[in-house]
Amino acid sequence: MFIKSSAFIEGDIDDRYGGRGGVFIGPMSTPSFPFEICEAPSGTITFAVIFDDPDAVGPQGFVWIHWLVSGLKKTSLPENASRTDVELVQGVTSWYPRRLDDQLASCFYGGPNPPDKPHVYSFRVYALDYDPGLKTGFTLDELLTAIEGHCLDSAELRGRYLPKSA
Repeated sequence: MFIKSSAFIEGDIDDRYGGRGGVFIGPMSTPSFPFEICEAPSGTITFAVIFDDPDAVGPQGFVWIHWLVSGLKKTSLPENASRTDVELVQGVTSWYPRRLDDQLASCFYGGPNPPDKPHVYSFRVYALDYDPGLKTGFTLDELLTAIEGHCLDSAELRGRYLPKSA
């Protein structure tokens, strides 16, 4: 299994999908980037998505969660699906409670916006043998517990994103 996305270009994430893109809803940059899941294994029922920033451990003290999706039945999503696809089941990002007071308002893609230096972001997709049945507002821990023992395969894209000041 592998993932394709026009947002990941020669190791970098296209500016428009993060803080350098200039499109925001509150503190969260949008739109979400498009992607396609290719060659998913036989028996795949749904997919789970985790987009995070392991480099945030330095300035934030933890891995920053930018996007969580569970129960995805499609093998591709267009640009801005996080805001436009009403069927997406999305989880709580690190924007809550640090930058947003409303937990459900953080259940959308919030693009990269590193505070200190270029960060390398991880976009992972997991092929699952069932639908975890999570509801919008789930946490990363709930997702990881739900997919444990049900992952048929996974794929990852990594991309660098520069701070606004770079």
